[in-house]
Amino acid sequence: MGDCRGGFQTRPYKGQPQGVAPTGVNMKILVTGGAGFIGSHLVDELVRLGHKVRVLDSLEEQVHQGRKPEYLNPETEYLWGDVCHSQKITQALKGIDAVYHLAAQVGVGQSMYELQRYVRDNSLGTAVLLETLLKQKKKIRKLVVASSMSIYGEGMYGCKTCGPITPKERSLDQLRRADWEMRCPQCGKRAAPAPTSEEKPLYCSSVYAITKKDQEELCLVWGKSYQIPTVALRFFNVYGTRQSLSNPYTGVAAIFASRIKNNRPPIIFEDGLQTRDFIHVSDLVQGLVLALGNEKMNGDAFNLGTGEPIAVMDIAKILLKIYHRELPLKIMNQFRAGDIRHCFADVTKIRRAGFVPGVRFEEGMRQLVEWSHGIKAKDKVERSTQELQKRNLVFTTV
Repeated sequence: MGDCRGGFQTRPYKGQPQGVAPTGVNMKILVTGGAGFIGSHLVDELVRLGHKVRVLDSLEEQVHQGRKPEYLNPETEYLWGDVCHSQKITQALKGIDAVYHLAAQVGVGQSMYELQRYVRDNSLGTAVLLETLLKQKKKIRKLVVASSMSIYGEGMYGCKTCGPITPKERSLDQLRRADWEMRCPQCGKRAAPAPTSEEKPLYCSSVYAITKKDQEELCLVWGKSYQIPTVALRFFNVYGTRQSLSNPYTGVAAIFASRIKNNRPPIIFEDGLQTRDFIHVSDLVQGLVLALGNEKMNGDAFNLGTGEPIAVMDIAKILLKIYHRELPLKIMNQFRAGDIRHCFADVTKIRRAGFVPGVRFEEGMRQLVEWSHGIKAKDKVERSTQELQKRNLVFTTV
C-alpha cells in the first residue's frame, strides 16, 4: 500500500538481480523527467537498490502547478531545467553511467493543437540529449527510453473471414453513425480486438504519438550506431499514486478520479466500451529496472503492459464503487480526433525477459483512491473538452 508520499512496496523478480548493471556494480543514473508521476517512483526504486541518482526535470506547470512535489526523494540530486537546453543537459550528464529518458509532454488531445510544444520537448529534446551524450568523455553504459503504446494507433484485430488484420483507423463517416467497433478493411465485417505485439505496423494517429515514435526511433538508431546498449519500453496506460489529478490530459483513471472527487459524473466519449491495457506504476517501474540490467533486451523495443483489456466504462464504475459515490455516467456519444477503439499488449516478449506484473487492477485502483483522499483535485475536464471543440477536434454522432 502507499506510504505518506504515495510510494509503494516493491517485490523482487526471480532470476536477474534487480537494478544491477551487467557488471554487477551499482551506477550513477540520470532520470530525465524524474520529478513526475512515473519518474519519481523510478527514482525511489533506484535509490533503494543502491544507485546514485540525479534528476533533470522542468517542473512542467500543467503537471506541478509551479510547485516542487512533496514526494521528492531526499537522497537524490535535482537539477531544474528542460532537455532542450544543451548546457543544462551537459551539467546533468557529468559522471553519469546510465540514462533513463522519461521527459516528455503527455496528452493526445492537446498535442493536436500545441504542435510546437510537443515536437520541441519530445522530438527535439531527445535529439539534444543524444547529441550532448556524444560530447561526453565518458561513454554511458545504458540508455532506456520511455516509448508509448500510442505509436501503434489501433491495436491488432482478428476477422473471422480474413484472419489477423492491422487496420489504420475508423472512418469519419463510420464514427458519425456511432458505429464504434473496428471493421475489417477487406470484407467490412466487425473485427475482434486481439493482443498487440511489437511486430504490428505503427500507425500514429496523433501528434503526441508521432513524437513518442521519434523518441523511440532516435534512441534505438543512435544506440545502434554508437554501440550504446539501448532499450525502448512502450508504456501502456499507467496509473497509480502521484498521478496529477488536476491535469486534464493525464490518464483516464486519474481524470475519472478527479471528476468523482468533485462530485461530478465521469465524462465518457464514444459508448464507453473501448478498451485499454492498464498497468500499475509499481509494475511499470519493475519493467524499467529490469531493462537496466538485462543485456538480452539491448537494442530492442518491448511492450510494457499487463495483457489484460479493460473497458473505459468499467474503470468509471470501479472508481465510483471504491469512492462510494452514486453518480451517473455521462456518455457523450461524441468522439475525438486521434482516439482509437481497442489496444492491449501482447506481453510475450517482455515476459520472456523476466517481467511479471503483480498488481491487480482493482487493488491498484484502491491504492489510487486511498492516496487521492489527501490530494486536492481541480476538475478541468470540461474546459479541456471545450478547447478541443473550439478547434473542431470533437465530433458528434448523427
